[in-house]
Amino acid sequence: MTTVKLEKSEVEDLINYKLRNLHKEIQKILDKWNETSIDQFIDKARNGTFEEAENDAIDIRQLVLEQKKLQELQEKL
Repeated sequence: MTTVKLEKSEVEDLINYKLRNLHKEIQKILDKWNETSIDQFIDKARNGTFEEAENDAIDIRQLVLEQKKLQELQEKL
């Protein structure tokens, strides 16, 4: 196993970069379905308002979970 030392500012930059990319991916899915709210999109995918949205709903939930984990990590720095 290799150990790499990073400055705190470098770690913060990496986290911010990843958070921006996650936000872009989430927004891309919402734009595809002409939605602005993650919760509304997931509700519409769940109740069948948006047919064929199941995979996007799963993706967006995973992206949001990853986003939350990174935000928690960011707060610990």
